[in-house]
Amino acid sequence: MTKTKPNRTTALVEALGIRIASGQILPGAYLPSEGELEQEFGVSRTVVREAAKILSAKGLVTVRQRTGTRVEPRERWQWLDGELIAWLSRGRISHDELMAFAEARQIIEPGAAALAALRATDLERQAILDTYRRMERDQKNPTAAVAADKAFHMSILAATHNPVLQSLRQAIESILDAVFPHTVGAFAANLENHAAVAEAIAAGDSIAARHAMEAVLDRTSGFLGHAREQATS
Repeated sequence: MTKTKPNRTTALVEALGIRIASGQILPGAYLPSEGELEQEFGVSRTVVREAAKILSAKGLVTVRQRTGTRVEPRERWQWLDGELIAWLSRGRISHDELMAFAEARQIIEPGAAALAALRATDLERQAILDTYRRMERDQKNPTAAVAADKAFHMSILAATHNPVLQSLRQAIESILDAVFPHTVGAFAANLENHAAVAEAIAAGDSIAARHAMEAVLDRTSGFLGHAREQATS
């Protein structure tokens, strides 16, 4: 019993999280009652309450003893939570939300690239170069390309040796998963910028690394902005 309980809690959290993120349950609305969730998912009341606590920690809901569990406004959600980003990407993610993620990356990742240029070990510099080469090699294979792209950005965060930035790895990885399907057309055109990032970090040039990463993310944001214009025209 103790081994299956966390799995049931995780499954319930995911099911409810997807419903909330996709807009099936809107902000201000209440989740089904504990009894209804027990019956629908075949779980105990303890599992339901644990799931509610997890969703509350992500900013998605507020648990009230007498009135139930209410969905919070979207601006109160923990937008850098990796699971939430994954749920959004599986449901109703808007162009504005994609742009918000792109803007967050523009704030975080150029500085991370600059730090990596200063702090990376020789092995880490080589790993960053190697992941870029994987991107170049796999550019015509979307699945392999996004895996290499994620590895590239994750290796840079790791090379900062900054625990705060390293703690953002899951969030950035989930953002890449969410954004990539909408920017696949820009992948090849952005390879040169990725190469510049890798080469600057390998050379220990923090200023060039920052500027090159800014170019990577400007290209991505520009592609997303163009896609939004096309969708609304």
